Amino acid sequence: MTILVVGASGFLGGEVCRQAVAAGERVVGTYHSGAVGVPGVEAYRLDVTDRAAVRELVTRVRPTAVVGTPYRYGDWAVTADGAAHVAYAAAEVGARLVHISSDALHAGRPEPYADDEPPTPVYPYGAAKAAAETAVRAVDPGAVLVRTSLILGEGSKQIQLCRDALAGRAGLFTDEIRCPIDVTDLAAAVRELIASDYAGPLNVAGPDPVSRADIGLLVARREGLDPGAVKTTTSAASGLLRPTDVRLDVTRAAGLLRTRLRGVRELLAA
Repeated sequence: MTILVVGASGFLGGEVCRQAVAAGERVVGTYHSGAVGVPGVEAYRLDVTDRAAVRELVTRVRPTAVVGTPYRYGDWAVTADGAAHVAYAAAEVGARLVHISSDALHAGRPEPYADDEPPTPVYPYGAAKAAAETAVRAVDPGAVLVRTSLILGEGSKQIQLCRDALAGRAGLFTDEIRCPIDVTDLAAAVRELIASDYAGPLNVAGPDPVSRADIGLLVARREGLDPGAVKTTTSAASGLLRPTDVRLDVTRAAGLLRTRLRGVRELLAA
């Protein structure tokens, strides 16, 4: 099997590459600005906004499966158009496509979102992720769209934000609820979905809905630091227009996957 990971220099893309290489698969990874730091990966620079370049690479590699992770916060061309280009090229060569989506495409509410609920974006990044899903589904109805949440793990942006808050350099929002997932669990789930025939949206996240401030408290306790040192704020006070309470119902994924999706309280236990 040949797996093409578009965005292999990213946090999730790199973990998918590591697991696939360890399983003895041929792995091809793309990057744009950062290098692919996983030994055993055939790495190529790719601009996903260049449709012709995407088609040329995919046609040359002829992958069995494509994992599409391209996004750039605030960049519609990368997040939406890039996903469409990847989907089109994958469909041309008959590759199985696993597209990584996000809970950012929901508006937010106290009740958990089911897998198949239509997007209701309230800010530009969420709209770009929603547009990406629309394009992928139109091009390849058989693709799986992995709707995930905050991705945790050593070296993740989320854990670094918590450490910055403990050092007084940033504030963690008390009013933004998400369902964090460990990067190794998410990558394993993605690899399982490659071999499945599941099509359409699937919530793949952790079972624990927590605020960003809650994550900071868990990090503090795990590292033996004073939880009282966690600096907090609210997204409302920061003037940000983005969804607050976004919970994903992961019942379907839990029944479909062998990979156990661990909750953040287990992941960050002291």
